[in-house]
Amino acid sequence: MNIDDPMLTDESNQPDTHDRMEECEPREKERFEVKKWTAIAFWSWDIVIDTCAICRNHLMEPCIECQPNSLNSQTECGAAWGNCNHAFHLHCIQRWLKSRAVCPLDNSPWVYQKFGN
Repeated sequence: MNIDDPMLTDESNQPDTHDRMEECEPREKERFEVKKWTAIAFWSWDIVIDTCAICRNHLMEPCIECQPNSLNSQTECGAAWGNCNHAFHLHCIQRWLKSRAVCPLDNSPWVYQKFGN
């Protein structure tokens, strides 16, 4: 038996277990710095169907009445919601209501809930 052997059972000659544990502990991860942040956001109307059932255009696009004038038009083509929660282009529903005072989708009496952009 060699006295210099670290595996001896004598407590005075055993290696320090604290030093061994420090070697095995994970070191703190280095922090990183954000150099550039490009955020992208999407939004949509609070409705299930996002197309106008009258003109079949997306509500974010101009209606068929506004499309020819979209380059030089001062007014925006907004959406209109009824109490039935159906949405249409404002110009489309106004044109529809001249002949029938009901929702085009469910034939309930049309009452504006809100309209605008």
